[in-house]
Amino acid sequence: MKEYQTITEISGPLVFVETDEPVGYDDIVEIELSDGETRRGQVLESASDYVAIQVFEGTEGIDRDASVRFLGETMKMPVTEDLLGRVMDGTGQPIDGGPEIVPDERRDIVGEAINPFSREYPEEFIQTGVSAIDGMNTLVRGQKLPIFSASGLPHNDLALQIARQATVPEEEEEGDDDEGSEFAVIFGAMGITAEEANEFMDDFERTGALERSVVFMNLADDPAVERTITPRLALTTAEYLAFEKDYHVLVILTDMTNYCEALREIGAAREEVPGRRGYPGYMYTDLAQLYERAGRIEGREGSVTQLPILTMPGDDDTHPIPDLTGYITEGQIYIDRDLNSQGIQPPINVLPSLSRLMDDGIGEGLTRADHADVKDQIFAAYAEGEDLRDLVNIVGREALSELDNKYLDFADRFEEEFVDQGTDTARSIDETLELGWDLLSMLPKDALNRIDEDLIEEHYREDETAEAVEAEA
Repeated sequence: MKEYQTITEISGPLVFVETDEPVGYDDIVEIELSDGETRRGQVLESASDYVAIQVFEGTEGIDRDASVRFLGETMKMPVTEDLLGRVMDGTGQPIDGGPEIVPDERRDIVGEAINPFSREYPEEFIQTGVSAIDGMNTLVRGQKLPIFSASGLPHNDLALQIARQATVPEEEEEGDDDEGSEFAVIFGAMGITAEEANEFMDDFERTGALERSVVFMNLADDPAVERTITPRLALTTAEYLAFEKDYHVLVILTDMTNYCEALREIGAAREEVPGRRGYPGYMYTDLAQLYERAGRIEGREGSVTQLPILTMPGDDDTHPIPDLTGYITEGQIYIDRDLNSQGIQPPINVLPSLSRLMDDGIGEGLTRADHADVKDQIFAAYAEGEDLRDLVNIVGREALSELDNKYLDFADRFEEEFVDQGTDTARSIDETLELGWDLLSMLPKDALNRIDEDLIEEHYREDETAEAVEAEA
């Protein structure tokens, strides 16, 4: 193994080294400082006479006397089932004071693309316990469904709630049998504050969710370069648990905006020609390499489902980060500032939210036969109520018809009872749908034009209508 002492330049997180032979792209590098400290890096650019290295622990303290060793292999993640319950830093080193990790194998963190021919179509329901997601924008195993949030909104609370509550319904039915797949959560945090990290860890430990989770923590004061490998370590672990150990794995990545900012910082240090708003032109490809690692493989029990969280700069969903994410993923969940200011938790706005794979993951045998019809009717009634709210501001409630007033009441109750459930309540899909019927029964039967008549006969509650009439009287 050759050792070089030919550092020519240090720029931000990058070190440039003269070499006399070609070095492989993405190879791992060890840099030994004059005081004996060793740092790890990765080859970012390789020419015949020099290489650019991004240093994971930052370049502070590195000088021209430092020795550079090229290890001749790409970065690998040591994987084993024993990772469950462990907490790692952003480079995959344990930080929980636990024992050394003895890996079953070491896997390349870039991963291998799933052959499209081998992909199985995602169509099995994951119950998050959150009505606004389960009832209206259902998450399906193998899907990638991002949460679009903004600065100051409680997306972290929602992430923790889902990490705590998410289950695969048939797993509950089977109990502790060996048959069936277990459920695991991989939590990858990028660029979060120490305060947020403490909140996450307190919640994981308090609720016992840590036992079935692997946590990767990259803090805001950690080097930006480290942020680019944290999600890859998390996804490599997820793929191993899903496709080798038959787990259904939910990967929660927060915050993808910090990840993209790191890409921009590294791009600027490399003096690359910037793309839209200063982000590198390859950001779409880079994000796709992460998001497309979700899915199911034919013949394998396990699945990798992704729930990336991003904060939209300036609440702008046309910003490059949410814009590109929306192109790659199968829908999005919107966290709404107005609902949050009304004290509704979680403040999910179901109208612009979308789960493109929902229709295949609900219905008889998956959730319940009435799920699709109930969802369609609630969407229609809530949208009608939202439109009427604008009208009421102009003409007042007295100018509206009796039915219009019922739609207005429906929209209010939908937000207060269906969406607002707090961060500690887990609702089963049956509870969510029954709550939907309670609300729909405020409306007259002939207004339920998106629900099959047989389902109306079976589930419609006459007493709800009577109560609504009495309340008006």
